[in-house]
Amino acid sequence: VRGEDLRFSEEGVKHIMRHLLIPLWNAYSFFVTYANIDGWKADGISAAESDNLLDRWILSSLETLTRDVTTAMDGYDLQRSVRPFVQFVEELTNWYIRRSRRRFWKSQDDEDKAQAYATLHRALLRLTQIAAPFMPFLSEAIYQNLKTDDMPGSVHLCSFPEADDSGRDLALEEQMDAVRTVVTLGRALRAENNLKVRQPLARIHVATHDLDQLRRIEGLQDIILDELNVREAIFTEDESSLATLKAKADFRKLGPRFGPGVKKIASALSNTASEIISSLLTKGSMTIELDGETIELERDDVVIEHVPHEGLVVTSEGALAVALDTALNESLVAEGLAREFVHKVQNMRKNRGFDVTQRITIDYSSDDKLKQAVDCHLEYVKAETLCVNCQHLAKPDSDAVDVDVNNFATGILLTPCEA
Repeated sequence: VRGEDLRFSEEGVKHIMRHLLIPLWNAYSFFVTYANIDGWKADGISAAESDNLLDRWILSSLETLTRDVTTAMDGYDLQRSVRPFVQFVEELTNWYIRRSRRRFWKSQDDEDKAQAYATLHRALLRLTQIAAPFMPFLSEAIYQNLKTDDMPGSVHLCSFPEADDSGRDLALEEQMDAVRTVVTLGRALRAENNLKVRQPLARIHVATHDLDQLRRIEGLQDIILDELNVREAIFTEDESSLATLKAKADFRKLGPRFGPGVKKIASALSNTASEIISSLLTKGSMTIELDGETIELERDDVVIEHVPHEGLVVTSEGALAVALDTALNESLVAEGLAREFVHKVQNMRKNRGFDVTQRITIDYSSDDKLKQAVDCHLEYVKAETLCVNCQHLAKPDSDAVDVDVNNFATGILLTPCEA
């Protein structure tokens, strides 16, 4: 096996299992679990009629998948035909399903929930038909349980799907890609700076000189706020409002062109004002005067570093920069405690093997600060944990489980409610 060819290597098998087969089966299991709970059947509203943004996006991505796989197979490039599967399954599981979970969790059977079921059913069913030549047994197993009575008896008797370009929304796909990039950068900032994901932050700043991209991202800011657990988003074209910009010469690009003179260019760049570097990001080029000669540099000739302003952490990718405010006030800390409390309860539910619809009561003992946080966010705690009553005890119950909630010793007792 050479290079990136993972078709027959042990590592390649692990990669396919981890990023394709297991996530696909988990997506299918998620659908079946909730469809059975709600008694949903594959009839009624069509997924194509959905007005939900996530539904429209994943169905557009499904048509893109169909086109990409078909094009690769028509070109007899089987390796390239497999790659789009991994990307689509990642989008389906780690974005569409995760972003849509609350639509399936709703207790009422409203139109939005029906559209979510219809969309996920359509995506999984189409996916089995596209994947059938590559994963014949897994595709058949899923197909048999999802097919309707008017469909062929086997996935291998179905015609290979044809991409419907009218079902694609390229603008929406680009918009969602941009938003997912912001979220990825924001998560990286949290990880690098030890900012717990369940701790709300005050603001995220998104900067790019590409005004069209900025507006696309701003249009879906609610997703960004929810994904990154941030209360406010600020959008700007000026990266220098987030950090002091410093430029360094990219020796790999400039060395072959300027030889020994690249050292002088590097020295000149190190003294370049932040405002000029910001102009480079906007215009795509800049000039410097060196020994009486004007030298023009393109954006790719320069490595730009961000020195964050006080109270911010910053990262960037291409023309996009993202910053998070790190300062915490009492309100943010309290909400973070409530979210961490919910996380502990959810883990206990899972460890106890509770059904996903099981209602519970919570009895807990804790420090007054945690009690105040739970009381302040009580409706959130109850809704997230399916709790009908949450009670604070002055003394810990003898059967309570001891847990640590952001360094607060806490005892929690969960009691299932009778059906």
